[in-house]
Amino acid sequence: MKCLIPNIGSTSFKYRVLDMPAETVLAEGRIERIGQPGGECPDYPSAIHKCIADISGPGKALKNLSEIEAAGFKVVHPGPMPGPYLVDDALFAAMDDFAFFAPAHNPPYIAAMRAFEKELAGVPLVAVFETTPYASLDEAATTYAVPYEWRTEFGIRRYGFHGASHRSASERIQALLGRNDLRHISCHLGGSSSLAAFRNGVAIDTSFGTSPQSGLPQNNRVGDIDAFAVLYMMKKLNVDADEMARILGSQSGVAGISGTSGDMRDLDEAAAAGSKRARLALDVFVRAIRHYLGAFLLELGGLDVITFSGGIGENSAEIRSAVCRNLAAFGVELDEAANRTVRKAGTIAKEGSAVKVLVIPADEEIVVARETVGVVERARVAQSA
Repeated sequence: MKCLIPNIGSTSFKYRVLDMPAETVLAEGRIERIGQPGGECPDYPSAIHKCIADISGPGKALKNLSEIEAAGFKVVHPGPMPGPYLVDDALFAAMDDFAFFAPAHNPPYIAAMRAFEKELAGVPLVAVFETTPYASLDEAATTYAVPYEWRTEFGIRRYGFHGASHRSASERIQALLGRNDLRHISCHLGGSSSLAAFRNGVAIDTSFGTSPQSGLPQNNRVGDIDAFAVLYMMKKLNVDADEMARILGSQSGVAGISGTSGDMRDLDEAAAAGSKRARLALDVFVRAIRHYLGAFLLELGGLDVITFSGGIGENSAEIRSAVCRNLAAFGVELDEAANRTVRKAGTIAKEGSAVKVLVIPADEEIVVARETVGVVERARVAQSA
């Protein structure tokens, strides 16, 4: 089964064509800094057209799009809807209902799936929810201290996101170490960042909450903040909820602190050139990672492995070093030479370190492709029954 897996991130668009179940990669590509200075594409529609042009036609991996038998999408926020799920109007309605919580993700994904619906007429489209791995979280871990009816009537609870990346890291580290009885903290650090804690391959906690605006400071999204600080500033600025959501979701995060860019590459350069605000943005980011790392270490009752994934996690030796600084008492001993020289994947802990530390490339597309094939095959069986 040839599957197209478009992976739309908050600032990037990756795509891969896989021949399943062999998991053979037929084509792949990546478009970064979409809609940002120096980016290749001004918006997501143009990125989608580039994807289609790159994978099909004379001399391309596919002669035409009719060779695609299924397409799988990493859907960020469908609310409490169970997944994975065949794309239909009920899914679009659920995503639209929760778009306020994921304005940088749900609308582009709805538009992308509708665009691919037209391009791939009759081809089953599957939504693999980023929230799915956290369905096993204890109710106490997902419940806020607000009127309980907010949860039951309006879906206000902690959901967790980056499920495909964290799940990929969990599965990969179990395979590499040849065991599944692991206490594992997965760090997905990129344009959007989060941590997740796994015990025996099952997620037990996440840094994200109701929305992808929570948890760690993001590229230009706020991360954790006192709710009353937000209410106070709404009064001071005389803005409504929609305008405050825009400020928190597009003018905040490390970009809001630095006053310039939210891209770690730009912040590193600015900090090296003496920018105090760029340095502060980096320090706030690292402090937030260490905050959740410590909380999850305590909840897990110890630690066997830490993994770093995502654009920052895979490429920034400085961030990895800062996150793991002075953690020898907890069994985390980084090999700085290995950390500086690792390329995309490898072990960066000292030999003999009680806690293993590895760089694991995020492979969200494989997770989505496997789920997509499963959903399509079950639907075919159901139709033939």
